[in-house]
Amino acid sequence: MATLVLVRHGKSLWNAENRFTGWVDVPLTEEGRDEARRAARHLSGMRFDVAYTSVLSRAQETLDIILRELGQKPPIIRDVALNERHYGDLQGLNKADTAARYGEEQVKLWRRSYDVAPPGGESLELTAKRTLPFFDRAIAGDLRQGKSVLVAAHGNSLRSIVMELDALTPEQVVALELATAVPLVYELDEKLKVKGKRVLT
Repeated sequence: MATLVLVRHGKSLWNAENRFTGWVDVPLTEEGRDEARRAARHLSGMRFDVAYTSVLSRAQETLDIILRELGQKPPIIRDVALNERHYGDLQGLNKADTAARYGEEQVKLWRRSYDVAPPGGESLELTAKRTLPFFDRAIAGDLRQGKSVLVAAHGNSLRSIVMELDALTPEQVVALELATAVPLVYELDEKLKVKGKRVLT
């Protein structure tokens, strides 16, 4: 049996400012750091053989805080495949201002649909097409060896992984919300079938 823990990064500066972040490298807020410390408390008693994160600092800092609080130093793999969905022309824009400019329905379509991408950016479907091959190639390899794996990444890259693990349809995944710094703990068999799932709040 292998354990996989997925954690969305803590609250970032642009989360707090209600802006589209995507691949822009925005730091955590102090609240986000507190959220990461709280996540570590929920994970107390667990040991990790390896950790994965994106190349963006908000995910890396979340991971660093969790591991420091746990007193652990597993190998860390950083990869662009785990980056947040790229929001293209919307990156840096305030979400409310964008809705006023383009209309709430259009912005909702860009944000929440499975296969409609914002201008110059990625849909969740396109995000999954880079995240899932990396998951299958790297993370799943560790899990098949029975390792305990911690992944600190982003709302949409993690949604694509959850979609795969939970066998969600495109219609189901659009309603999936992952809160900042709330660990999802999966227990998986040797074929990576889900045997248990907990949300640590």
